[in-house]
Amino acid sequence: MPVRQTPFDPAAALELAVVLPTFNERENVIPVLARLEAALEGIRYEVIFVDDDSPDGTADEVRQVALCDPQVRIVKRIGRRGLSSACIEGMFATAAPWIVVMDADLQHDERIIPAMLRRIQDENLDIVVGTRKAAGGSMGDFAASRIMLSDIGSFLSNLVSRHKLSDPMSGFFVLSRSYLEEVAHTLSGLGFKILLDLVASARRPVKVGEEAYTFRSRVHGESKLDILVGLEYLQLLLDKLIGDYVPVRFVIFGMVGVCGAFLHLAILWILFILAGESFRLSQAVAAVVVMTANFILNNLITYRDRRLRGINLLLGMLSFYAACSIGAVINVLVASFIVKGGWPWYIAGVIGTSIGSVWNFSVTSILTWRQGNRRKAAKQSLRRQKAAIQ
Repeated sequence: MPVRQTPFDPAAALELAVVLPTFNERENVIPVLARLEAALEGIRYEVIFVDDDSPDGTADEVRQVALCDPQVRIVKRIGRRGLSSACIEGMFATAAPWIVVMDADLQHDERIIPAMLRRIQDENLDIVVGTRKAAGGSMGDFAASRIMLSDIGSFLSNLVSRHKLSDPMSGFFVLSRSYLEEVAHTLSGLGFKILLDLVASARRPVKVGEEAYTFRSRVHGESKLDILVGLEYLQLLLDKLIGDYVPVRFVIFGMVGVCGAFLHLAILWILFILAGESFRLSQAVAAVVVMTANFILNNLITYRDRRLRGINLLLGMLSFYAACSIGAVINVLVASFIVKGGWPWYIAGVIGTSIGSVWNFSVTSILTWRQGNRRKAAKQSLRRQKAAIQ
């Protein structure tokens, strides 16, 4: 079938895409679109919302607008979470030569986008960052504790970045498509700090500009910042430091395993030394407790982007137990054999736990969390099909 040929009109060509990652931002959809329309007058642009299946109906709200406005599009992700990965999907969903990434919560000042766009075009830059920490910028009404955390994060970011930024924690920037394509295959897609990912993924010095602005207070919705977001940030830093050599997810899994090893030894000491139970029973109890603790921590941290919830959490735990049962049996048998051979109980415990940990990572990374995602996506797809039929 021949492709339809239409005359190219440079005056009508798409110039800019605005990518807005969202989760529970329904109330901000109409306000942010109105502000962008006022700020981007005279610029040919489109807006791409990338929604992580928000339970508040954010995607439905965007879809209603998109029915009447061809400039607005929605990418709804099922079974996937994370701001950075959402931004990456949104950036590759557009053909625009320049791309803005910003939050949909109205805290970023959309009025500076035209100035950012002019700078990246006129100065042939890779990225122009909206900064809160340069002359003329401000953190707004941020609490002192949040400012301190931001400063610590900025310091750590500049350790792995190929360009020193005044505000590497910023989530507001413009980048060129050519630069995005250049770093695409080295992006980590982890956590919430996509700017750091983009800059630290470069194999050369990055041409960066900055535009100052004042950070606004959130009007609707809730902040997504919590301790797990902080842990994801550290995970991103680790990936940029050692990711070329060791998978960072394995490192995090190993750190959880180390914590589990200390817990295992503590339980073993209590049951075997203090309570006088047999070593076999003590080792078996410790193995089950640690296996449960490791599942919970890995679900919260290591596999946060695939986190199981609700009934999937229970099913995931059961599949985790099933997958690790062989490793648990080997754990107990090997440790018992070692202690009977005259080795200290704590060495036997560590060796048994190590064998169990290797088995856990190898099997559950394939079966437990990945299987849970497929199950969740399938159920949600089925519900959508039933709703459409009704």
